[in-house]
Amino acid sequence: MQTFGVAALARDALTVTELVGALRSAVARHPALTDVLVRGEIGSVSRPPSGVAYFVLKDAEAQIACVLFRSAAAALRFELRDGIEVVARGDVDVFPARGQAQLVVRDVSPIGHGAFWLSFEQVRDRLAAEGLFAPERKRPLPAFPRRIGLVTSEAGAVLHDVLAVLGRRYPLAEVLVSPCLVQGEDAPVSIAAALDRLAGRVDVAILARGGGSLEDLWCFNDERVARAIVRFSAPVVSAVGHETDVTIADFAADVRAPTPSAAAELATPDVADLKSRIEAARAALRSRVRETIEAWREAVATLGARIRPEAIRERVQDARGRLAAAGESLRKEARRLLSAGRDGLSGVAGRLEAVSPLATIARGFAVVTREDGALVASVSAVSPGDEITVHVSDGALEAVVEERRRNGA
Repeated sequence: MQTFGVAALARDALTVTELVGALRSAVARHPALTDVLVRGEIGSVSRPPSGVAYFVLKDAEAQIACVLFRSAAAALRFELRDGIEVVARGDVDVFPARGQAQLVVRDVSPIGHGAFWLSFEQVRDRLAAEGLFAPERKRPLPAFPRRIGLVTSEAGAVLHDVLAVLGRRYPLAEVLVSPCLVQGEDAPVSIAAALDRLAGRVDVAILARGGGSLEDLWCFNDERVARAIVRFSAPVVSAVGHETDVTIADFAADVRAPTPSAAAELATPDVADLKSRIEAARAALRSRVRETIEAWREAVATLGARIRPEAIRERVQDARGRLAAAGESLRKEARRLLSAGRDGLSGVAGRLEAVSPLATIARGFAVVTREDGALVASVSAVSPGDEITVHVSDGALEAVVEERRRNGA
């Protein structure tokens, strides 16, 4: 009897498809669930290549899945982003594959920021007022880091992506991985601790996480993470989410990268580029050495030609000719100078002869000197009894002054 009862129940039971279909019909016929206006905060936005937009509308206690089909999504004049508070117009439906109620949205109108963005702006403005984001605080990245710190999740693909780029671009550097949580309530403390473990041990640090929803990335907007970045002893490159994702960590970091892989490229030189530059420098040096050697070879050849016996003989003969000519010129110049000097001396001698005392004596005059050789130009220069010498043209007379007489006395 029991077996027949179960079989009867099975015949009367609805299939899941029938149940969900009934729910869809009931929802579709209910006037309160057609063309409804729903206010909430957007979250978990997804935009696949099909052009359809998926997101949730939520408030403090509930949320509902939403779908915005391609034509309606293309008609929007703003970008759907997590944290924006909106009013959505649409119809309630049941998604058969999940048996889940959803809002098929026809139009979305923003009405202001949500709670997440309000919190973001408050933290950003407070830290900016303290100077944590000031450009003068930013530190330049080292050109050739010896140790690179990587702060990220051990489980994510980001770790492998960054390590692959670092290994390809700059295998000379040692990479120290400091694992941490990258989402959830405990993530801010974990991230700060991971940075502190690397302090003083690396030349640059990369803080990285892959893309995610606003809620997934929210830990990077925590004040504790920003302060850990600022107090870190080396430059920090922030690479959180995708290029369109902006966090407080990006403002605090010394450099922001659009993706984790880009952060690895910013933090390191490209060893292939370095090899190319070294090879170019080596080629330039090799060329310069060849040119120098060739120049010295030409100089030696020139010097060799100059020191050949025939060349030396020619230069000696040429030098002898120039020396003979110079000697003849010197002799001519000497004769000319001697002649001019002789003529000049004759003129000077004539003039001296005219004023010479000897010439005066030769004309019949005498020159009188005292015993000390001083000329006697006045009778007052001697006294009676003084011995004097009278110089005449053919000799001298020794005399004694007996008397002094002045002219007209």
